Amino acid sequence: MATVRIPTPLRKFTGGQETVTVSAGTVRELVDALESAHPGIKERIVDESGAIRRFVNVFVGDEDIRFLDGIDTSVGENDEVSIVPAIAGGLGSP
Repeated sequence: MATVRIPTPLRKFTGGQETVTVSAGTVRELVDALESAHPGIKERIVDESGAIRRFVNVFVGDEDIRFLDGIDTSVGENDEVSIVPAIAGGLGSP
């Protein structure tokens, strides 16, 4: 079972849990397993075409899946997967 770290904005779908465990062979299967266990979470992670949303980063271990196989990146039995909403904005240079 992979451990998935859930960001604060998505914890309303997991009953407040910071981490959940799911069985999956790829990130795509992991997102589907999350949706089965926690309905409504998938649409916050992937867009209508099934791709990871532009402002969501997913890491398997310390590796950003954008630099691996994207949503088809393999997930191992003991991997930790982190879902991280991208932070935009802030003050520019003066």
